[in-house]
Amino acid sequence: MSKLLFKLRGVPDDEADEIRALLTEKQIEYYETSAGNWGISLPALWLQDDSRYPEAKELLDAYQIDRTQRIRIEYAKLKQAGKQKTLKDSFLENPLAFIGYIFIVIVLLYLPFKIVVELGKW
Repeated sequence: MSKLLFKLRGVPDDEADEIRALLTEKQIEYYETSAGNWGISLPALWLQDDSRYPEAKELLDAYQIDRTQRIRIEYAKLKQAGKQKTLKDSFLENPLAFIGYIFIVIVLLYLPFKIVVELGKW
């Protein structure tokens, strides 16, 4: 019987690719489900043989620890060199979307305030 090993929602493509390669390298049979056309299904990696779950989980845990350390070291190097992504970089990357998000946040903060003020006038 199949067993859920790893949920892929919000996982970067490089991490998902590395996990797939790791499972393939260790000859652990798995299959993948997608989020579907509307994005409401569960994108995940599933083991075909649940008897190998402890082995796969241990492998995945070790990978996660290694990846965390690797990413933290990479971020520290970028930060030390002054090349980590900043708010300014986000704005310069896509100014229209950035301004749109700021506008949406302002509207969402304004509307409840406006409703409360109007109710207070009654």
